[in-house]
Amino acid sequence: MQHLDDATRTELEAAAFRRLLRHLDEHKEVQNIDLMILADFCRNCLSKWLVAAADERGVEFDYDSAREHVYGMPYAEWKGKYQQEATPEQLAAFEARQAAKKERQDG
Repeated sequence: MQHLDDATRTELEAAAFRRLLRHLDEHKEVQNIDLMILADFCRNCLSKWLVAAADERGVEFDYDSAREHVYGMPYAEWKGKYQQEATPEQLAAFEARQAAKKERQDG
């Protein structure tokens, strides 16, 4: 990517991000907790990163608007339609991941 000019690189990165959002939208069965367990990020993280990027550029973009963009609908609607209750196994895996992450940071 170093051989690309800044505008082209930004366009490619933006296209890849839009494709990631489409992919997540096409796979609503993948729960945020699953993403957190496997990749240490979720749809809410993407929303927070959008808000942070906007803040860095002095652009007003609130968290609810960011979540609506990432989820493709208001978060409450998505949650009601697609979010499942986390299983005890998912919660245990999430806690183990968080503990391992803390141990890496501390050690």
